[in-house]
Amino acid sequence: MILVSKYMVPKGYTGITLFPFVFVKHAHLKHNRVFVNHERIHLKQQLELLILPFFIWYGLEFLVRYLHYKNWHQAYRNISFEREAYQNEQDLEYLKKRPFWNFLKYLCKP
Repeated sequence: MILVSKYMVPKGYTGITLFPFVFVKHAHLKHNRVFVNHERIHLKQQLELLILPFFIWYGLEFLVRYLHYKNWHQAYRNISFEREAYQNEQDLEYLKKRPFWNFLKYLCKP
């Protein structure tokens, strides 16, 4: 379910996925197929890791990447979950063919 809420989305971002919801900052994003596909990839990732472990892993990986890059945006873009979502967001059929735990292949890539 996609909900519009500028208060749920952190500053500097346009959306956030908190299973089972996708919160977007602006209503027009609900109709952006690429953006929605990106967020649906996150829903699938969250389900695979049974939701809470996803957020723990996401947070820990962000911290490790932030210590490595010393740059918030670069750390965020290099989280394995984000790498998978950004790389495949344009492929609107991706979720139909996506292997289980596919984000792992993005974990160790430079």
